[in-house]
Amino acid sequence: MTALDLSSPVAVVGTGTMGQGIAQVALVAGHPVRLYDAVAGRARDAAEAIGARLDRLVEKGRLGATDRDAARARLKPAESLAELADCALVVEAVLERLDVKQQLFGELEGIVAEDCLLATNTSSLSVTAIGGALRHPGRFVGLHFFNPAPLLPLVEVVSGFATDVTSATRAYETARAWGKTPVACADTPGFIVNRIARPFYAEAFAVYEAQAADPATIDAVLRGSGGFRMGAFELTDLIGQDVNESVTHSVWQSFFQDVRFTPSLAQRRLVESGRLGRKTGHGWYDYAEDAEPAGPHTADREQPPAYVVVEGDLGPAADLVALIREAGIQVREEDEDNGTRLVLPGGGQLVLADGQTSVEFRDVVYFDLALDYRTATRIALSAGHDSATQTLAEAIGLFQALGKDVSVIGDAPGMIVARTVARIIDLAHDAVAKGVATEEDVDTAMRLGVSYPLGPFAWDRRLGRDFAIDVLDEMHERDPSGRYAPSLALYRHAYAIDKREGAS
Repeated sequence: MTALDLSSPVAVVGTGTMGQGIAQVALVAGHPVRLYDAVAGRARDAAEAIGARLDRLVEKGRLGATDRDAARARLKPAESLAELADCALVVEAVLERLDVKQQLFGELEGIVAEDCLLATNTSSLSVTAIGGALRHPGRFVGLHFFNPAPLLPLVEVVSGFATDVTSATRAYETARAWGKTPVACADTPGFIVNRIARPFYAEAFAVYEAQAADPATIDAVLRGSGGFRMGAFELTDLIGQDVNESVTHSVWQSFFQDVRFTPSLAQRRLVESGRLGRKTGHGWYDYAEDAEPAGPHTADREQPPAYVVVEGDLGPAADLVALIREAGIQVREEDEDNGTRLVLPGGGQLVLADGQTSVEFRDVVYFDLALDYRTATRIALSAGHDSATQTLAEAIGLFQALGKDVSVIGDAPGMIVARTVARIIDLAHDAVAKGVATEEDVDTAMRLGVSYPLGPFAWDRRLGRDFAIDVLDEMHERDPSGRYAPSLALYRHAYAIDKREGAS
């Protein structure tokens, strides 16, 4: 099954930001495009707005004037749904209400031809439920674009329970012909991206609610150590707290209030207060012109230790050994079977975040996971009540000698990056095991849809098979609510690799 022919008209119903973006994508690809909105005059206004954006593309040298003029000629506002009768594809981008969407597609079904593809751009509703009201749901599919649609490459092509394979394939190939990167996805709450991304927000909020760190520090660690483009607090301020919380709540409810997707009470209070982020001038951060920018906690300078003793294999933190040597600090290595850690001159231990708490052990300081310890600009440390002042000072000085800013946070099992990445990896394995998408499509979706530095499976391979499950096992032991219980899929993944290694 091939993509729609460029001579085939495409219709977009709903002319808000997303509808206009989808229309622009189809238009620039070469299709005749019809715009319809239930509110009189909006389709015409949207056509003018799209024309203005095409003008700006010409000014920036990204579109030729001739192509712009041809695209303008192909764009037509429609005054009624009946004018969409000859379209080969209709994409809906209207209000996120099931009854509204079902009514719309019910009307369209009586207007368009039998071979016309019907698609929804919903981000939170069930594709199966929307299509369930149709007489011929086999031609109904989800085409979930990401905002802004003309710029972001990802499109989730969602097959509902009754979607025909031919319909999903045609939608997939059409999205690819439009210059997008499509990923195939089964109809599941949140699809790929909004399902697997929940821990990125949830774990940041959990650390904040536990008073282990403030938003600016958590965001700085996620960026500087985790390699994420934005932290969870600044990103939700950009998205809109009401929008982000609504998606979280929808996924949680759709999974029958699964504790792994529980919304944040702190975020609920923020929404109730009307502090919705940048659009209201205040969210987690204050965006008033005279507001003092919130900065992360950064430790004062400390003297680096003269030497460290490396006991065992540091696993994901193994690169630290070379970095410490390069900083001129002596490294003594010892083989150990009962743990992996750095021992500091004062006798204190420096341990990679593993899901345990720093108060459980005497004189231990935990350090957080980094995407790449060489390029990381910030490292978080966590010390317990029994950690010696000297141990914390030596730990701070060590990482400062490596050129890192250091943030000291409270006692938080799994710290910030480690717990977040472990949970993302777990949800990714769970999704693939349940047929939501392939590993490759999950990694592609998370890199392109939310700009993660690595896809969950690529991250899992880099960290090693034991990292995510070990962190979650330890966290589950300390919080047996089920939130951190590793999925059966993650257990199977670890066991299968073990068995292959044992047989080799």
